[in-house]
Amino acid sequence: MKFHPPNKAFSQAYRKFLFRPMSRLVLLLTTTGRKTGRQHTIGLQYELIDGNYYVGAADGVNADWYRNILKNPTIQIQVGAQIIPAIAEMITDAEKITDYLEYRLNRHPMMIRMILRLDGIKGKIDRTALAAYSSKISLVVLTPAVL
Repeated sequence: MKFHPPNKAFSQAYRKFLFRPMSRLVLLLTTTGRKTGRQHTIGLQYELIDGNYYVGAADGVNADWYRNILKNPTIQIQVGAQIIPAIAEMITDAEKITDYLEYRLNRHPMMIRMILRLDGIKGKIDRTALAAYSSKISLVVLTPAVL
């Protein structure tokens, strides 16, 4: 069983204390609940690539925020103090997901290796291992909305 900090408590702490030091690694994603219609916010690791924010769902298609996006892809992100309206798009191509994982591994080798080990990857962590792992996660690109 994975430990997930309460979203509301993490969001409040992020907004109050953590957004400056954490904004290089973590953004706040706000989605609209698929059943309730209420706003839900979660902190996620991200990569900024060519002006778009990429986030991976470790729980794959079972992540609540991912399922909320399927119902309503209009979302909001907060990076540091900046609040950005955006549109979410699911990436399902296994090669693109593997590319993303490889990108993350190159940028944050210690952190990503630790995450992968904790998630059960054994042996050499190379493109083949990342390709096998890519089927476990879901990838979402968040494109800032043009106002």
